[in-house]
Amino acid sequence: MSQTVSKTVEAVRVDKWLWAARFFKTRTLASDAVDSGKIRVNDERTKPARNLKVGDMLTIDNGAGTWEVEVLLLTATRSAAAIAQTLYRETEGSIALRGKLAEDRKFFREPTIEIKGRPTKRDRRLLDKAQS
Repeated sequence: MSQTVSKTVEAVRVDKWLWAARFFKTRTLASDAVDSGKIRVNDERTKPARNLKVGDMLTIDNGAGTWEVEVLLLTATRSAAAIAQTLYRETEGSIALRGKLAEDRKFFREPTIEIKGRPTKRDRRLLDKAQS
C-alpha cells in the first residue's frame, strides 16, 4: 500500500489542518492555540474556522518550538507522521532557528527543569548556590 494523502480538499479549517499535520495531538489543542494567537496565517491572527489554501504561510508556536511553514497540501484527515510531513515545507530560517535553540538547550539546561512542584530544602539550597 503506498503512502499518499488519503483525501485532498480545496479548503480546510486551520485547526483541522494543524491536527492533521501533527503539530498538535488533538483538534481542541489546535483550536485553543489558534484562539490564543499562537498561530498566524500570513502574519495575521486568525480564528480556528478560517479556511487554509495551498501556499499560505503559517507561524506555529506549539510549545515545543516555533515553526514557519508553507502549506503544500490540504487534508482534513490525520494519518501517519511520514504522510503528515508532506503537507508542509518548513522555511530555511525556521530550520536554522530551531536547530540553534536545540543546540542551546543541549549545552545549557535550565536548573529548575528537574524540580517537580515545590522544591525541597536541599533543592532550594542547590538553587541558591547555582544562582550566586
